[in-house]
Amino acid sequence: MLQVKLIVTGDDFGYCPRRNQGIVDCFLAGAVSNVSLLVNGSAAADAAKLARRYNIPIGLHANLSEGSPVCEVLKTNSSLLNQDGFFHGKMGFRTALSKGLLNMSEVKQELKAQVELFHKLTGHLPPHMDGHQHVHVLPEVRHIFAEVLEEYGIKYTRVPIEPGLHNCDWIPPSLMDFYLGVEEDSFNTVDVFTRHGIRWPDIYIGLSTMGKNMSVSNIWSAIDAATADFTAKAPSPAHPPPESRTVTIELMVHPGYPSVPPVGGCGEGPDDFSQSWERLHELQTLMKPELQSHYKTRNIQLCSFKDL
Repeated sequence: MLQVKLIVTGDDFGYCPRRNQGIVDCFLAGAVSNVSLLVNGSAAADAAKLARRYNIPIGLHANLSEGSPVCEVLKTNSSLLNQDGFFHGKMGFRTALSKGLLNMSEVKQELKAQVELFHKLTGHLPPHMDGHQHVHVLPEVRHIFAEVLEEYGIKYTRVPIEPGLHNCDWIPPSLMDFYLGVEEDSFNTVDVFTRHGIRWPDIYIGLSTMGKNMSVSNIWSAIDAATADFTAKAPSPAHPPPESRTVTIELMVHPGYPSVPPVGGCGEGPDDFSQSWERLHELQTLMKPELQSHYKTRNIQLCSFKDL
């Protein structure tokens, strides 16, 4: 039987006290096995303490798109900031990048400052590092991101290419357009990350199961379809038949108790995503006993990047 190692990563740890509590509750219930810390989140220091207290495996959720930078020299005058003095936003960042308005040396400065702050908060370097709102796979940024990971010896990242994404007819067209852009950027990132010796799990899941689209059956079918697709690939000398080895999967999730303004965020207060009932829906779905029992019957072992 195929051995599946599943990393269930709770993103946006540190965003606000209620998100922190929700992610911790999921971890203690065995529903989340790994977390990704926003070091510019308003509750980042509290999140790091919680990770230490409960021995939660923690990595860095690098943020270039929401809130304020952590690098002091970039807080006042930087190409990474909009006219209000905050990062450009999820789509604003992409627009500024496409217009050539972002200084890549400032991107590097900020990424390094976030790694350093992570180290200061947690007492260790992140075993894995990914990008908030998938900024780490964008053109130009992907090269800088890879350089920073290599410099610090951070071995693992996330490459958001989700098997079966194109068949998910429940995703609205506008959101699907964004996801397909992320997928294309990710395909173009694979060679860059590989050249820098960076690794990532065999399979990524998380776009098709986000928010209101998360259900026990959706997670089941996404994992089953992805592993079936993986095992169907022809073996080569470098990759023995999948039955004789382990397949690794990262499931990206965003559980929590919804943020209550004005508390939370990364400098601008909490956004709609964090205040949404969908955060609680994810938390409740991930904690369902039938999901846990499915992992057991399918020989799925929950783990973190440290266990790969």
